[in-house]
Amino acid sequence: MPATPNNVPEPSRTDPALIRNFCIIAHIDHGKSTLADRMLQLTGVVEQRQMRAQYLDRMDIERERGITIKSQAVRLPWAPTHDKGNTHILNMIDTPGHVDFTYEVSRSLAACEGTILLVDAAQGIEAQTLANLYLAMENDLTIIPVLNKIDLPAAQPEKFAEELANLVGCEPDDVLKVSAKTGLGVEALLDKVVAEIPAPVGVKDAPARAMIFDSVYDSYRGVVTYVRVIDGQLNKRERIRMMSTGATHELLEIGTNSPEMLAADGLGVGEVGYLITGVKDVRQSKVGDTVTSQAKGATEALGGYKDPKPMVFSGLYPLDGSDYPELREALDKLQLNDAALVYEPETSAALGFGFRVGFLGLLHLDVIRERLEREFGLDLIATAPNVVYRVVMEDGSEHVVTNPSEFPEGKINEVYEPVVRATILAPTEFIGSIMELCQTRRGTLLGMDYLSEDRVEIRYTLPLAEIVFDFFDQLKSKTRGYASLDYEPTGEQTSSLVKVDILLHGDKVDAFSAITHKDAAYAYGVRLVAKLRELIPRQAFEVPIQAAIGSRVIARETIRAIRKDVLAKCYGGDISRKRKLLEKQKEGKKRMKMVGSVEVPQEAFIAVLSSDDSAGSAKGKK
Repeated sequence: MPATPNNVPEPSRTDPALIRNFCIIAHIDHGKSTLADRMLQLTGVVEQRQMRAQYLDRMDIERERGITIKSQAVRLPWAPTHDKGNTHILNMIDTPGHVDFTYEVSRSLAACEGTILLVDAAQGIEAQTLANLYLAMENDLTIIPVLNKIDLPAAQPEKFAEELANLVGCEPDDVLKVSAKTGLGVEALLDKVVAEIPAPVGVKDAPARAMIFDSVYDSYRGVVTYVRVIDGQLNKRERIRMMSTGATHELLEIGTNSPEMLAADGLGVGEVGYLITGVKDVRQSKVGDTVTSQAKGATEALGGYKDPKPMVFSGLYPLDGSDYPELREALDKLQLNDAALVYEPETSAALGFGFRVGFLGLLHLDVIRERLEREFGLDLIATAPNVVYRVVMEDGSEHVVTNPSEFPEGKINEVYEPVVRATILAPTEFIGSIMELCQTRRGTLLGMDYLSEDRVEIRYTLPLAEIVFDFFDQLKSKTRGYASLDYEPTGEQTSSLVKVDILLHGDKVDAFSAITHKDAAYAYGVRLVAKLRELIPRQAFEVPIQAAIGSRVIARETIRAIRKDVLAKCYGGDISRKRKLLEKQKEGKKRMKMVGSVEVPQEAFIAVLSSDDSAGSAKGKK
């Protein structure tokens, strides 16, 4: 087989029996990206002089924070020790490890036949490792358990190999031990991938069907679509059809990632690669769609992916109102690259035009906001994050509330809030403090299992609203950083929730409204009115700031009026003249109070609404 200059076999028409599609799943910081680096070096697709740490983490944010946000697919040639005569093609996908990017992981798993389950030999199994393992089992993937970082002084490979073996259902001796940093054991791992992961199955002569598992927008080449071919083959310059939209395009370029783009004549059964049609409209390439040939194309689309459900909502508004069209375009392009992003336009009396955006979690919100600011040069205000509530009125009507300003007035029968099933893994010494934290957050204990004599798995049902702010920070501080958290939505429950409004001079300010539990409403009101009193400048008249539930005021602060000294010109003389001047001033203040309006400065909105406190807790998730 002729080799390209990059030491990668010509991708066109590779025999499916020689292809292996797999991904790496693990918790944050267990060494996925470092293991991917060693694989790139061992297979020779990246030359030594071009090599850098975390090679597949392309975004600045990923490199700065040391986390993977986007899955990256790469094609690796490998001649295994037991079959030196044949060069196999390994399509490897490096996946994110954080709970907020689980959707990214689930899409990667659907494009693979096997997975490497990577666990840190010094830390052991974490909550997200379990979540990703169950995802892989649901997809019926071959699982290869691997312990990483065995060169660390704190590593306990024997102990954690037994834990892993019990989870996966194999012998402790079957768990591979590697060091991604030094490269120890990585060759044996690649051999095991070839030996144990099945080759892709597909019908070579059937009409072409390829699943879109990712897309990205390139300002020069338009939409770049990443696909996994299931049946048939796609060829350069043929016309293709997107089965969900019915749109047809000409394939200008087709090829593979090795790890840079490498053009080819076509892609066959089981191959993973990219398509470029030159289309600039980002709505034409939907993740989960099926690509087929226009002539003699397939009639039945592939299963696709489950649409992700946003867990946390936040309003994004441009600081400068004229940037609104740029924000819309930026969100369109980001949605192409991040299929879990959901948004719709909304307006606020205080902030103008913006978007209500749905995220999978706080870190997801933080990363998207940072990407919008960096990649598209936008200055944004993000309102405090909140979750989706369902309100049932006494007359039987229902309202779905994604924004506190949508909370209905009138007689409410029940309010439903989303709940999650949280899994916490921690050393046994912290059981008491973890249970205390969960109880204060309205949690219900579901059960507890000892994974080993010093590690415990605790399961709780918790309201999502209690998790999205600082729960993770509190958990880390109470367990000295040893606990790990994973959660999944399980439905909803009725709760005593109320809407707290903030009134300035008697007028409601919609941007400051919040939905909180009845027991926490007073504390929220007191905190916010005190903060606003410091931030809003003094007016020529007295301004009351009130927090209210319905018509009942629960907290109040007053901004004192600026007083002009009208008696400055009076020296000596009769007291009645001074009294007359003071009465005149009093009448003027009264009239001004009736017609005056309070302008809230932009800085006050940014200080109160910006989710810096919550973003801080998201940053703590690293």
